[in-house]
Parts: sequence; C-alpha cells; structure tokens
Amino acid sequence: MSSIRPDLLRGTLDTLILKTLSWGELHGYGIARWLEGQSSALQIEEGSLYPALYRLEKRGWISSKWGTSELGRRAKFYSLTRIGREQLVEETDRWRVYTQAISTILLADARP
Repeated sequence: MSSIRPDLLRGTLDTLILKTLSWGELHGYGIARWLEGQSSALQIEEGSLYPALYRLEKRGWISSKWGTSELGRRAKFYSLTRIGREQLVEETDRWRVYTQAISTILLADARP
C-alpha cells in the first residue's frame, strides 16, 4: 500500500492528534508512533507534528506538561482539554460529511 502524501495529511493532522489524545496523555514521539501503528500508510514527520502540537496548544485544544518518558528521558506530554474534546466531536462530524461527499462522487457510475 502506498503512503499518504504529506500535503493530504497536513489538513487532517490536527484532528488525528486530537483523536490520539482522546485516550490519554502522550509525548510527541508516542503520538507519531501510535498514528503510524494504526495505518501503515501514515508517516508523521517531526516537521509537521511539532508545529501542529504547538498550534493545538495555542488554540487551547491540548495542554502540556513536562515529565519523564518510558525511556527515562525528559519529554513534553500532551493531553486533550475540554475544548479539545468538543473540537474533536465537531471535526469528526465534519470529516464524516466530507468523506461521504467525496465517496459519493468518486463512486458515481453515471455520467453527467
């Protein structure tokens, strides 16, 4: 299976991060590995991940605190805020409508 182009992922990375954090706090590396583990088509690059985490934190959708990783290293751990949970619901609904619309068009068997 081919990987998803980075430009396509960029528009959905915020939502994917929110979903990842809906199960609990994680550091950046853990977020990337979890997402990549869910789909071999995803490759999360640091150059995309960390700006997205900064952007989400600035919006108040996630919060962060310093802690120690499972390898004993200092790491910044991120967690979903109440506003972030609300945003995840909104973004998930928006994604469902969008994907249904695109699927309807791509799977159409009639010419205009």
